[in-house]
Amino acid sequence: MFSDEFRALAKPQVLAILEAVKKSQGKTVAELSKELEMSYMGVKQHCMKLEVMGFLKTWRVPRKGAGRPEKLYILTDKCDSLFPQAGVELSLNVMEGVKKFFGDNAPEKILFHHYEQLRVAWSPVVKKGKSLVEKATRLADLRDKAGCFSRCHYSPAEGFRIEEYHHPMRDLFEKYPAAVQQEVRMMEILLGSKIERKVKKMEKGGEMVVYEIAVLG
Repeated sequence: MFSDEFRALAKPQVLAILEAVKKSQGKTVAELSKELEMSYMGVKQHCMKLEVMGFLKTWRVPRKGAGRPEKLYILTDKCDSLFPQAGVELSLNVMEGVKKFFGDNAPEKILFHHYEQLRVAWSPVVKKGKSLVEKATRLADLRDKAGCFSRCHYSPAEGFRIEEYHHPMRDLFEKYPAAVQQEVRMMEILLGSKIERKVKKMEKGGEMVVYEIAVLG
């Protein structure tokens, strides 16, 4: 989810394309055209302009069988600044100060408080779901609005899960890995189901965080 300020400056079509590509491992013009219900040539022109500007790059994938390689569009590192960040430098400095003055366990207590407050705020929305699938969809929507670029996905091979392509607190997680488990625990309480978190490297660069939900309701 982009910031309100960036949305006010950019064209809706451009935002839609960047967001769709962000939530994928690469998209063709045809796929974007179908998903966004935009004309093929309109999408192509936007993608070509974004490529010239350095926000998109192409990745060619051999077709199954005969034919020219398929051209996918993926995001470049230049896009990182477009997505929400949680004031990471400030957050890390605050955590280090808290740790220095109040002890090694103080940052973990602050993070626990953060996720407890988040759970309380999100619980009324998630509880309106009549099934685990609906609850997970509501949770993914909340996390998407918080900047995680979330979506629910189901396949017979992989089951039901929440996929995320960005996290504003990624750098903070690297410094304080206990926060990862606190976040997962919050999600488990909200859904009433066991969740397994996995980080998957994507073939074309970047990573995707997968929250595998154990039991369907």
